Amino acid sequence: MRCDDDVVVVGGGHNGLVASILLARAGLSVRLLERAEHVGGASVGKRVFPGLPARLSKYSYLVSLFPDALAAELGLSLELRSRAVSSYTPTVRDGRPTGLLVEREPGAATEASFAELTGSGEAWRAWTSFYDRVSAFGSALGPALLGPLRRRCELRAEVDPSTWDDLVERPLGEVLEREFADDLVRGVVATDGLIGTNASLHDSAANRCFAYHVIGNGTGEWRVPVGGMGALADALELAAVEAGVKVITSTPVSALHEHGDHVEVVTEAGASSARWALCAVAPSTVDELLGRAAEKPEGSQLKVNMLLERLPRLRSGVDPGVAFAGTLHLEEGYADLEQAYRLAQEGTVADPLPCEVYCHSLTDSSVLGELAERGYHTLTLFGLHAPARLFTVDGARERATDAAVAALQKHLAEPLEDCLAVDADGVPCLAAESPLDLERDLGMPGGHIFHGDLDWPWLSDDEPAETPAQRWGVEVSGASRVLLAGAGTRRGGGVSGLGGWHASQAVLEAQA
Repeated sequence: MRCDDDVVVVGGGHNGLVASILLARAGLSVRLLERAEHVGGASVGKRVFPGLPARLSKYSYLVSLFPDALAAELGLSLELRSRAVSSYTPTVRDGRPTGLLVEREPGAATEASFAELTGSGEAWRAWTSFYDRVSAFGSALGPALLGPLRRRCELRAEVDPSTWDDLVERPLGEVLEREFADDLVRGVVATDGLIGTNASLHDSAANRCFAYHVIGNGTGEWRVPVGGMGALADALELAAVEAGVKVITSTPVSALHEHGDHVEVVTEAGASSARWALCAVAPSTVDELLGRAAEKPEGSQLKVNMLLERLPRLRSGVDPGVAFAGTLHLEEGYADLEQAYRLAQEGTVADPLPCEVYCHSLTDSSVLGELAERGYHTLTLFGLHAPARLFTVDGARERATDAAVAALQKHLAEPLEDCLAVDADGVPCLAAESPLDLERDLGMPGGHIFHGDLDWPWLSDDEPAETPAQRWGVEVSGASRVLLAGAGTRRGGGVSGLGGWHASQAVLEAQA
């Protein structure tokens, strides 16, 4: 049968764009179908607040897992900047406001901060020892994010046995309880295992999430995209058009039917055919398109975007330009995190809500436009343990937002509302998005930012790897010409482009 296209890509988020670009450049005819009025998915930049020029990353916000090698292959004109600070965690000890500072390259100031907080050098020595091992783990596993999937036994042989045991085999919580005596220090480490993941720290899901947060580009560094996440989406869209991809928006796909050597793709406009269908959407969405039962995942986060006329002062007295330059951890002690998880399981959002905040504009003021000259700043807050099921009742998002703001306000020396800008309608510039909002706006099932639970980035020792789809981690069970190409691929979590890259390589290998 003669097909209308070599490849149809379903979904125009960053992964779908990556797959489209690479396959079009390889000489295949590619049609990209996107349900929304624009491409970019969760990576678009928007003027969130009416009448103000600031372009914010409404959903996604930082870049870690997008490989430098892939950006170079795509030829993207995208600048990623390092943040000046890794993190600051305000707290109260013995009735006195204080905090823990971790520099991007931890040195004397970080060591002194640990000593002041904990009263000795033991916590600092434990921290450096632990992260030396984490760094070695990331260096070994980072390269495994690119290329065909490797076997678990191969990668295990390249990692120190005790480190592998601690980060893969044992519950993360058990390891943190052993390594760190201070509850706050334990919590700062633990948060990388809980972003978008509603799990106890004694659940292996926390280990997998932690791994993805420390292996990006072999370093785990989370960098700021100049121009916001929208700059990445814009660069990819331009590259797709230049490569000859037929980009069609406002066109949801309603069904996929595989027929031997081709796939029928059904939209409201009718049916077309392609030799391959690459699905840069959640695996549960693919099941629905194939007409079979689908188990919807559940996202777990609250995202709050803010625009401020100035950064607020903190009770600890630390310079706001330092506190907000990295990740500001709020109510994220180890016990706080476990309690918030238990409350979520019981049907309640913790109040105050464990969350973290970062200020894009301290590293890249271009997102502010002319507001930069007036001292304005953005703040992005990400709340943990806020599963989608808790937002199904009236007023739930507002109550969760209040709980998140309370976590921030607790450590401020002045009312947050006094610092917030107001939009053209006189409304304070604070906008919250729950998992249900992501599902509504982006078609992301359950609002799950990873499209489902993260999996380890390797093949088990007895897992089949007979087909290109299996070798690249993009297989759809029961299909041969329908492939995954989004965050739900084996190594696709986060803003990485890896789902699209691996799907394109599977197609090219199959055609070779």
